[in-house]
Amino acid sequence: MEKPDSTSQAWAIEIKGLTKSFGNHLALRGIDFGVRQGEFVVILGPNGAGKTTLIKVLATIMNPSSGRVLIGGLNPKNDAGEIRRQIGVVTHQTFLYSNLTAYENLEFYSRMYDVPRSKERIHEVVAMVGMTSRLHDRVGTLSRGMQQRLSIARSLLHKPTIMLLDEPEMGLDQQAISVLWEILQAEEEGKRTIIHTTHSLERGLELCDRLL
Repeated sequence: MEKPDSTSQAWAIEIKGLTKSFGNHLALRGIDFGVRQGEFVVILGPNGAGKTTLIKVLATIMNPSSGRVLIGGLNPKNDAGEIRRQIGVVTHQTFLYSNLTAYENLEFYSRMYDVPRSKERIHEVVAMVGMTSRLHDRVGTLSRGMQQRLSIARSLLHKPTIMLLDEPEMGLDQQAISVLWEILQAEEEGKRTIIHTTHSLERGLELCDRLL
């Protein structure tokens, strides 16, 4: 993996000596790499390789056991709130409230992130993922694929500069997968920084600037 250095183009993410353990189990061991601003990086690996753990650390969901992590120049230990305003996260967890409608979920997150013109933005992201007709349905009544689409919309709501995607195509139907990759292509062209974990080499090579 490529190590950050002070002479390179600005880094969106810097990781040095990152280790994460759960009891006696070492999930991440001495990880070193950097992602430049606007770069699309795919992290390839089989299930159990630590990809999800890495994404959770970068998303400030989980603290590292040791090592240094900087996201947008900020330290997650001290600046987790500000980092969360800069990142959009799609993982196996949707982070949605099943008793609320799709609209109410997005409205909740728009208030959390202080999204300007929130009603207009909600309709924009819902249209992007093809869920306009389900906007006022309770999340608990939606299929897993629809919930994952809504999770993608949630992650884009506040126009983050960094996207963290942990095998987001899992749980999506074929049409939704096509929608997701269209969105990723558009995001890449806009030079938003993207980290995408996957175990599919073919899919990873379609979009990335660099494969790890």
